Amino acid sequence: MTRTPPAPQPLRVAIIGAGPAGIYAGNILARAVSEAGGTVGIDLFDSLPAPYGLIRYGVAPDHPRIKGIVNSLHEMLGAGTIRFIGNVGYGIDLDLADLRAHYHAVIFATGAIQDAALPIPGIDLPGSYGAADFVSWFDGHPDAPRDWPLDATDIAVIGNGNVALDVARMLAKHPIDLLGTDIPGTVHAGLAGSPVTDVHVFGRRGPAQVKFTPIELRELGDIPDVDVLVYEEDFPRDESSEQLLAASNNQVKVMSRTLNGWLARQPTGASRRLHLHFLHSPVEVYGTGRVEGMRFERTEPTGDGGVRGTGRILDYPLQAVYRAVGYRGSALAQVPFDEAAGVIPNEDGRVLDASGAPLPGLYTTGWIKRGPVGLIGHTKSDALETVTRLLEDIGPATQPERPEEDAILALLDGRGIRFTTWAGWLALDAHERALGAADPSPVLRERVKVVPRDEQVGIARHDSLVST
Repeated sequence: MTRTPPAPQPLRVAIIGAGPAGIYAGNILARAVSEAGGTVGIDLFDSLPAPYGLIRYGVAPDHPRIKGIVNSLHEMLGAGTIRFIGNVGYGIDLDLADLRAHYHAVIFATGAIQDAALPIPGIDLPGSYGAADFVSWFDGHPDAPRDWPLDATDIAVIGNGNVALDVARMLAKHPIDLLGTDIPGTVHAGLAGSPVTDVHVFGRRGPAQVKFTPIELRELGDIPDVDVLVYEEDFPRDESSEQLLAASNNQVKVMSRTLNGWLARQPTGASRRLHLHFLHSPVEVYGTGRVEGMRFERTEPTGDGGVRGTGRILDYPLQAVYRAVGYRGSALAQVPFDEAAGVIPNEDGRVLDASGAPLPGLYTTGWIKRGPVGLIGHTKSDALETVTRLLEDIGPATQPERPEEDAILALLDGRGIRFTTWAGWLALDAHERALGAADPSPVLRERVKVVPRDEQVGIARHDSLVST
């Protein structure tokens, strides 16, 4: 008598991090397995009760175009091929042994949420802040402080990327112009009390080497009652600089035209000013007991796209400094980590041990894989590379002990973890939209974001079934 072989078990994969990188990885994996005629169970874990990661908690609330990416991510999670499990901290509620026991493979997509260091004297004085912390505050991150010290009239923002522009714009913008966003009430109240008059953005390189994108730069010129000021001495007109600009891509040329247009524009006498400074290298934050100013060395182009110091020192009286010089990843429990680069060491997404050998069943994608560079398009291609390697590697050596779909939920329940689900997120989403509709503000509000973690979890679990 011939025995029918047992049906192959579905592939089970855990993804840690429910931001764009994790969601794209899950969507690409589900599609690839389905097209190959197989089945896969994908669990998407996040330490936060709500999905979307950096899109919900790392993008300025007045960026509806970027926030619109949520619509695409919502469709992917709503398709039912990826199971969202929120309010579960890796290394706290679950460890690597738990994941290996329940899944064939694990993909780490935890991003980069720590501020990169700016190692200059005085950077730790009171009144000096990291951009990531400020972004978490104005985006209503549940683990961020509810209050922010907005008591400065003159502020420096260090950096020439989009995060620097976000920070500068949020500091300079009048709060009434943020009412149409999902900004939490506590954040709006805090910004409304700010006495700021001047926000200075400083970059070490010249205007042709900025890391802004054209749309974000142009938005500065449209802020009501805020003058954007640039300075002729920051625009080198030597032959090598003109040649570099001529050889630049279209984005740089568009931004150059925008900046040069602002040079020719007269201030309107607005109540707030946003200054863009180039060719300024940070030297020191100074003050007695708190920030009182910042010192820079003037730089000049070297002719090859770089800059060098001139020895000329400039001081700016200030009461607050925000460093926006980049993000870096954080180490994860029981996972190799490259402290210098701030990433998980990997080869094409395969996590590597100290000897450089791949660790079976462990993968990574997104900024924790390659560092905080690139746009959403890079995240998709990055996830495709990781998923391709994962599917190449799956074999008998990666079989889990408890692959049953509900086993991980039973484990969480047994540990008393109040995890949230996709149905719970839909309940929280509807609640926030209802708060927006009921808000008495003079402008239509799509939503008002719920901030406290316990409140988010309570709303999500009240209307969701923990078994889904």
